[in-house]
Amino acid sequence: MPRKVILDVDPGIDDALAMTLALFDPRLEVVAVTAVAGNVPADQATRNVQAIIEQLDPPRWPRIGAAVEPERSPAVDTRHIMGQDGLGNANFQVAELHHQHPSEKVITDEIRAAPEQVTIIALGPLTNIAQALRRDPSLALQIGQLFIMGGTVKSPGNVTPAAEFNIYCDPQAAREVFRSRVTKTLVPLDVTNQVIMTYGHLERLPSEETNPGRFLRQILPYAFRTHRQLLGLEGIHVHDAVALLAASDPDLFQTQNLAGDVETTGELTLGATVFDRRQIPEWRANMDVVVEADYRAVMETIMDRLAASGGRRAAGSGQ
Repeated sequence: MPRKVILDVDPGIDDALAMTLALFDPRLEVVAVTAVAGNVPADQATRNVQAIIEQLDPPRWPRIGAAVEPERSPAVDTRHIMGQDGLGNANFQVAELHHQHPSEKVITDEIRAAPEQVTIIALGPLTNIAQALRRDPSLALQIGQLFIMGGTVKSPGNVTPAAEFNIYCDPQAAREVFRSRVTKTLVPLDVTNQVIMTYGHLERLPSEETNPGRFLRQILPYAFRTHRQLLGLEGIHVHDAVALLAASDPDLFQTQNLAGDVETTGELTLGATVFDRRQIPEWRANMDVVVEADYRAVMETIMDRLAASGGRRAAGSGQ
């Protein structure tokens, strides 16, 4: 039986890549994709979730949750890396949805419908998860498992010297989720930074005659250009795809049970993830943290799954 999952995303080219993997993975039943402000503002995040699903036209369409502007808008975004629309300036047109439900409601509905059976894979700021827990504190024990792409253990941040982007965007929400009773696994930059998609991998994408191949070939080249121009990288980070695999293919990863929290007030350390790694910790362990991975196997698995996603031909191809 496929595993029920909710993807909570702020798309984002890397989120779009992870969505492609998940929506065509027969082992996963993506019951919902919920949007959150982060890489792009809330309204654009919602629009992008819809655009990605329409472009991919997966075998099963999930529910869509609409992002709501957070109480404190993210201090940064990544449109200089991802494009003004977050998807490489592809400017996909979408059919206007008349009945939009807030992401936190969609999350709550799906968890209540299948208690302890739904895994949430959070690939953006934790705003929606925190709001859902505030809405219904009992939800914490009904979520099957929560995977979080975010934070660092030993590595520097990527938006400030101390903080990773997703946590920095809404540190108060992150702290609430970290301190919650949800069973959770953190996939930090220490691990995701080690997996790079190179120019050679572009040649292995599905054919342009398939929906995933056509879609990915529209958005990925932009990210390759900006990563090279702005970051000096001959490839792109695929943080969210790595976090997705931590949920779907745990055998590729090693975890350690740690006690973690989030700095919410520091002038230089706002959004930093702090772990009690003393010889005799005083904090109680509250999450599993991915500390190691078979990086070559992770990248190969991503490419294999992308190739498999191309089994469905593009609409109108006649094949």
